[in-house]
Amino acid sequence: MGKIDDKVMNEESMANIFTPEDFCDDEALIAKTAELFIKNDVTPNMALIEKHQYDVTRRLFQKAGDIGLLAIEVPEKYGGFALNKKISGLVAEKIGFGGSFSVSYNIHAGVGTLPYLYFGDEAQKKQYLPKLASGEWIGAYALTESDAGSDALRPRTNAVLNEDGTMWLLNGEKQWITNAQLADVFVVFAKTDGGMTAFIVERTYKGVSIGKEEEKMGIKGSSTATLILENVAVPNKNVLGEVGKGHKVAMNVLNLARLKLAFSNIGTSKQALQLAMNYGKERKQFDSSIVHFTMIQEKLANMAVAIYGAESAAYRTAGDIDNAIDSANQETIIKKISDFAMECALNKVNCSEILGFIVDEAVQIHGGYGYMQEYQVERLYRDARISRIFEGTNEINRLTISKIVAKRYAQANSFENFTSNERQSARNQHYIQRSEYLLKRTWHAISNASINLELEQEYMRLLADMVKEFYVIETSLLRTEKVSGQKNGEGERLKWLMTDVLCEEGYRKIEGYAIEIISAAEADEEKRKTWIDEIRAQSIPIYQNLFMKKREIAKIILNNPKSFL
Repeated sequence: MGKIDDKVMNEESMANIFTPEDFCDDEALIAKTAELFIKNDVTPNMALIEKHQYDVTRRLFQKAGDIGLLAIEVPEKYGGFALNKKISGLVAEKIGFGGSFSVSYNIHAGVGTLPYLYFGDEAQKKQYLPKLASGEWIGAYALTESDAGSDALRPRTNAVLNEDGTMWLLNGEKQWITNAQLADVFVVFAKTDGGMTAFIVERTYKGVSIGKEEEKMGIKGSSTATLILENVAVPNKNVLGEVGKGHKVAMNVLNLARLKLAFSNIGTSKQALQLAMNYGKERKQFDSSIVHFTMIQEKLANMAVAIYGAESAAYRTAGDIDNAIDSANQETIIKKISDFAMECALNKVNCSEILGFIVDEAVQIHGGYGYMQEYQVERLYRDARISRIFEGTNEINRLTISKIVAKRYAQANSFENFTSNERQSARNQHYIQRSEYLLKRTWHAISNASINLELEQEYMRLLADMVKEFYVIETSLLRTEKVSGQKNGEGERLKWLMTDVLCEEGYRKIEGYAIEIISAAEADEEKRKTWIDEIRAQSIPIYQNLFMKKREIAKIILNNPKSFL
């Protein structure tokens, strides 16, 4: 959704959108490598990982380095493969089956490596990227503090330059640092004269120490501890990026980390759905497998539909970023990455909340057994909760989405110049056109009411959710339209069924959000009634029997899981 007022469903947009079906055989082999690594190396060691056997985790990192899983985005001259965000996302999705290890992996391959790639000078890249790409060293990212969580750009950790300008003295504590007990090198953010600055801090530097391992609700196998810095002397050559411009490093790297987390969440969601289907086939009640009960089929279908929308949106964003940064120089790449802050935040919110929904339903399908630790789904349920908190809480990400949307609307033509397309179109296209209209109508109501969005954040939450739903349903239809006609029979039928459900239910949500915003924004009762009546009077396709569509979805994925998972 490059601009909020872009028209949808044209041949050019369908051709440009990237879908999972676009991966070639060689790229599928990379995904298979990651999948087998989790199956053969990580899963058998899960109990040891959960018990903080760091030597096991370190060996897994070295194995991941040996088979190339840590070097996806690293340039060839530094020991990598120079591959793109799409493939990086595909690998992160497969690693998402790896429980706590997937968190350690994502931090290392994401915020633990990308700062050097995008902000490091040549000497820093030569020194650190080969070690990180090979698994010889493990990376970490130190931004959060006890009083600087969501407001992370106001650190207390400080850095003072010595008189001859050769060394910085760092003091402070960084909280909840993933890979803390394992990391060989940290990207640390500290307050300096003129702003926040990013520093490369090696574990062996005098004054660096690690606090006790945190006792967490979930992701127990990933190391989480406090990084303590006491008069740590860091050479001036270890400034990452520009002095006082550390916020550029922090925010741009976080944008990409949010997208990587979205892919990992997709992988875990697929794992939970697979576990739920397997259990549902085995579990018998009233002399029948529970997957034959339509309420269970509805749950499975809802899970599959949510995953289809999530992966459609995430791969679209990755593809768009790849297209934007292709052949760009380093300075231009940073600017172009920042242009996708909304899409990265949107995918993070969407995928983390879908994961929460799916693991909850997977536990429910397991019944009482889902509450028992001997079943994998119990761990997935606990592990999933963090995804709505780290890489920026979903509340912060919703503010990011809505602020960017507000800015784009303000720069676009006024609402009065917008003319909706009333032509008769396919059912799903019509839902998308009507959804786009509601977005504009809702923004008009907010603008007319002169609402201070910074103070009245409920509007921002709902506006962000409208944009998120719109992006997902638009992308899902673009994907299904693009891949239709490829003669894959039942697989194509499944995609259309899921798209039908996404578009209709997505429109219903968007309409509900619009009515809620307008009801709060318009003080005049008569005007409010007029606006709401106008929304409800929109010409939309008659709603379908989604019960039957979901039953068919469930039957297809139960009979042939490979058609979807």
